Amino acid sequence: MENKNKNWDQIKQEYKEHTMSEEQVLAMKEKIKQAKKENRRKQTSHLRRKITGAAAAIVVLLTVLPNTSQSVAYAMSRVPLLSQWVKVVTFRDYQYSDDRNSANIQVPEITLDTEATKQPDPAVSEQTKKTTDEINAEIQTITDQLIAEFEESKKNEEGYQNMTVESEILATTDQYFTLKLTCYQAAGSGAEWDYYYTIDLDTGKRISLPDLFRADSDYIDVISDNIKEQMKSQMAADENVRYWLDSDMPEWDFKSITDDTSFYLNENGEVVICFNEGDVAPMSMGCVTFVIPNDVLADIRLFIFAHHRFFDDMLGTRTI
Repeated sequence: MENKNKNWDQIKQEYKEHTMSEEQVLAMKEKIKQAKKENRRKQTSHLRRKITGAAAAIVVLLTVLPNTSQSVAYAMSRVPLLSQWVKVVTFRDYQYSDDRNSANIQVPEITLDTEATKQPDPAVSEQTKKTTDEINAEIQTITDQLIAEFEESKKNEEGYQNMTVESEILATTDQYFTLKLTCYQAAGSGAEWDYYYTIDLDTGKRISLPDLFRADSDYIDVISDNIKEQMKSQMAADENVRYWLDSDMPEWDFKSITDDTSFYLNENGEVVICFNEGDVAPMSMGCVTFVIPNDVLADIRLFIFAHHRFFDDMLGTRTI
């Protein structure tokens, strides 16, 4: 094979730096034109956020303040969660559109409602404030860098680019809260990557993957083996699904998660392992996630964050 004579890093780089086809370029041009028309027609924008589970959808009104050639808004529109204490604010709404460039970057900020009926004790409140400040600083660093890159790239008189940043509340219970930040960038080729932030509302601390398991457990091997089983099952069921597993390119093959692998807890208390584009599969597969069933982790999991329905199932007391 021709690829055998190439350096592995070169092959990987060529794969990631594929260029857009003529059809993709035309599609992006059309998208940018539509965005430009939309921005001209609207002087204010509305952000619809969906809160999963029992929470209702909340419509957040964003007031767009013009700033030179782009629209930058600082909208203090609050989205109440089930806990009625932790909230999300759309801190910044960066909008830009011309014939070649389009950006829609919405920067979330986690805040605490000191007037909520249900309040934690002072120590937990102080810790939660510290945690949310750290998360907000991280999010603002990420989005500030993306905006700076966009501003620099649009100086180029050739090519097209589209950048989008949005957030979603994946889970909110009396025990934990998870926010997802999704970033998408297209310039020659497209790429998407996600960030996850999970807070333990009982302690106010950010939850890491090791926090969910007994200190003496082999959760890395247990989860990794389950992910490999899911990969094989999905590939067997659909020929269009492909993962880096048992392939002819062992350098790319998925071997194991780490303590730092991205994850979140869904509304059922299940651990969901998350990978960005290209981490464990071809870029065409996009960002992929694997829900690890609670029964797989039953012997090693600390269930302090588990959803009440899981306890009901274990005890046989569930009524539905």
